[in-house]
Amino acid sequence: MSEHQGSGTPEPVEDRASNHTQVVPAEPGAGAGAEPGAGLEASATASAAERTESAQTGTAQTGTARTGADQANAAVPAPPPASTTPAPPPGPRPVPGPPRGPRPPVPGAPAARPAPPPRPAPPARPGPPPPVVRPEPAPAPAGPAAPITVTPASTDPGRWGRVDEAGTVYVRTESGERVVGEWQAGAPEEGLAHFARRFDDLLTEVELLATRLAAGGGDPKHTLNSAKSIRDGLDEATVVGDLAGLRARLDQLIAEAEAAVEAARSARDAHRSAAIARKEALAAEAEQLAAEATQWKQAGDRFKSILDEWRTIRGIDRKTDEQLWKRFSKAREAFNRRRGSHFAELDRQRAAAKARKEELALEAEKLADSEDWGPTAARFRELMAEWKAAGRAQKEADDALWQRFRTAQDTFFARRAAAFAERDAEFAANAEAKKALLAEAEKIDTSDPGAARAALRHIQERWEEIGKVPRDEIRPLEARLRAVEERVREAVDRQWQRTDPEAEARVAQFRERVAQFEAQAEKARAAGDLRRAQQAESQAEQWREWLATAERAVQHR
Repeated sequence: MSEHQGSGTPEPVEDRASNHTQVVPAEPGAGAGAEPGAGLEASATASAAERTESAQTGTAQTGTARTGADQANAAVPAPPPASTTPAPPPGPRPVPGPPRGPRPPVPGAPAARPAPPPRPAPPARPGPPPPVVRPEPAPAPAGPAAPITVTPASTDPGRWGRVDEAGTVYVRTESGERVVGEWQAGAPEEGLAHFARRFDDLLTEVELLATRLAAGGGDPKHTLNSAKSIRDGLDEATVVGDLAGLRARLDQLIAEAEAAVEAARSARDAHRSAAIARKEALAAEAEQLAAEATQWKQAGDRFKSILDEWRTIRGIDRKTDEQLWKRFSKAREAFNRRRGSHFAELDRQRAAAKARKEELALEAEKLADSEDWGPTAARFRELMAEWKAAGRAQKEADDALWQRFRTAQDTFFARRAAAFAERDAEFAANAEAKKALLAEAEKIDTSDPGAARAALRHIQERWEEIGKVPRDEIRPLEARLRAVEERVREAVDRQWQRTDPEAEARVAQFRERVAQFEAQAEKARAAGDLRRAQQAESQAEQWREWLATAERAVQHR
C-alpha cells in the first residue's frame, strides 16, 4: 500500500509510466476508415504479452505492476514524438477529468486533500472504497486520432474494484461503485483477479475486432455490430476493470467501423459504377460492330472476347445488368443476321460466278485451235479480264474451272509461239539479206547526184521485195537505210542550190541597191547636205552586208 493510502488520504495510485501498455501510433491517415497500419498490430501484440505476464503472476502490488508494464513498454518500438500522447476517444462519450491533480474522494473515506475545483461525491457505498480512477484526456494530435489504450485489469485488479467482507465484488465506474458478483470460493484477491481476467478477455475481444478492422479483414459491418453489442452490455458486465476507458475505446472503434462501413459502401458504389461503365462501353462497341463491321471473322472473334470479358464483370444490380445484357444480346443478334445475309448473298454471287466462268472456259477451249493469231490473242486477253470480273466461285469449283481455262489458253499460245518461231527463222534470213543490201547502199558515190539517186531507188525496190525481219532488227536496219537516203538527198540539194537562178538574181539586186545608196550619198555631199549624205551611207553599208552574205551562200553550194 502506498504512503498516502496508509495515511487514509485518497490519492490516486496510477503511475503514468505503468498505467497502460504503450501502443505504437498509426501512420498519418490511419484513423477511422483509413488503411490498416502497424499501430494496431503492435498494440494487440503488446497487450497480449502484458496480459499473459499478469495471468502468470496473479495479483501484483502497485510497484510490481509498474515494473511489468515498463518491461512491456520497452518491448514496443518507441512511437514518433508527434503521436506519443493518445488522443481523446471520439464519439458521444468522452471521459472527463482534469489532466493533473487528485481524483475526487469516495464517501465514507477520510477527508481528501483540498484540490480545486471541487467535484461532487458519488453515492455512498458500504466501506471505505478507494477513489475512482479515471483516464486522463490528452490534447488531440494534429493528425488522425491514435487508438485509445486501455490498461489490462489483471495487472492491478485492486485499482478498478474491491471485495468487501461479505465477498461482494464491486467495480468502480464514473458514477460510483457497482456490484458485479459474489466470491465465496477463496481469498478476496482471487475473486477480484477472476473478474479482472474476465475484463481482460473482453478487452482482448475488442482489440481483436480493432485489429481485424484495421487489417481490412472481415466485414466492417459485423465489427460495428459486435462493438455496439459489447458497449451496450458494459453497464451490466460482470467484470472488474477500466470500464470508462473500454467504453471510450469502443466508441472509437464504433466510429472507425462506421467509417469503414461507409468506405466499403463507397467502394462498392465505385466498383458498381465502374462495372456499369465498362459494360456500357462493351455494349456500345457491340452495337457499333453490329452496324458497321464488314471484317466478319475479326468482328466475330471480338464478340467472343466481349462475351468472355462480360462474364468476368460483377457487382451490378440485377435490373441494370439485365438492361445492359439486352443491349449486347440485341447487337450480337443483329451482327449475326447481317453476317448471315452477307454469306447468303456471297453464296448467290459464287453460284453466278461459277456459271459465268463455265461459259468463259468453254469459249477458251473453242479458241485453243485457232490460227488467227492476232485476233485470237486479243480475245484471250478479253476473256482473262472477264474472268477476273466474274468474281470467285466455291474454291474447288473455281480451281477446276481455272484449270480448264488456263489449259486452253496455254494450248493456243504454245501453238502461236511455235508458229512465230518458224516465222522468226524466215525473218532472220530476210534480215541478213537486208544487211547485205545496206552494205551495197552505203557504198553509193554521191559525187554524181543523179546516178546516186537512181542507185538508191533500185536498192529500195529490192529492199521491199525481201520482206519482214525480226522485231528487234527492224529499227537498226531502217536507221541505216535512212542514213543512206539522207546522204543522197543532201547531194541532190547541194547541186540544185548551185544552179539556182533566183540566188544569182538576189546577189545582183543587192549590188544594185548598194550602188544606188552610194550615188545618193555622193550627190547629197556635193549639195552640202551632210545629214542626207550620212543616211545614204548608212543604208549603203547595210546593203553591203546583205550582199556579202548572199555571195557567200552562192559560193558554198
